[in-house]
Amino acid sequence: MAYIGKKPTDAPLVSADLAADIIDETKLKDAFVADFTEVTVATGDSILLGDATDSGNTKRDTVQGVIDLVHGATAGVQTIWIPAAAMRPTDDSGCADITSAATQAGRPDMVVLDFDDGSDEHAQFQVAFPKSWNEGTITFQVYWCSTATDTDGVSWGLQGVSVPDNSTIDVAYGTAVVVDDVNQGAAEEMLVSPTSSAVTIAGAAVDTVTFFRIFRDVSDANDTAAEDARLIGVKLFFTTDAENDD
Repeated sequence: MAYIGKKPTDAPLVSADLAADIIDETKLKDAFVADFTEVTVATGDSILLGDATDSGNTKRDTVQGVIDLVHGATAGVQTIWIPAAAMRPTDDSGCADITSAATQAGRPDMVVLDFDDGSDEHAQFQVAFPKSWNEGTITFQVYWCSTATDTDGVSWGLQGVSVPDNSTIDVAYGTAVVVDDVNQGAAEEMLVSPTSSAVTIAGAAVDTVTFFRIFRDVSDANDTAAEDARLIGVKLFFTTDAENDD
């Protein structure tokens, strides 16, 4: 006959007997960890977990699923700042050369590229995006100032093309995207455009140099300023899909 606990002929249970049989954290660890064989974890292996969105009920997910979750928390939208000093007028229909415009003694000088209102003028810069870039679309904001006191608008366009190793640089830019902004009153006032819509970069890929062309689109109906627009710099927004550039 089987018995639960001690047989009737055994001595009565005492506290020490109960303490020896109590399941605690150490005994769980010794029973459930030490007895398992060490293996190499594969991405398709499963991990048990408590589902916080389902009253803590036990669920399972793959190792890859956990990696993707952690990765999603570390990847995302990043920025690159390109000052006007890192740009140059294009050889064809270029803007004015880089210039330093003083404000007052002991205060910041404005290092700018001037774009006039008579025709579309362009400047160029290059970026070698990190490998963690997802090679997707980007957006941008333009930082600029006016040379006059008014509330007229300026339209800024940006387009790009990526060139890989052992390939010609004699390639066409992708489609330009234009963002409009207006002077808010005084000359020398910092003006920050809205974030643009998505810019598709032609030939986007890892291990490339991306050539960008920024320009003032004077033919845009929203470009109404009759004076030079001074470009201070451009902020690029791009998305990463990896934690590092390994």
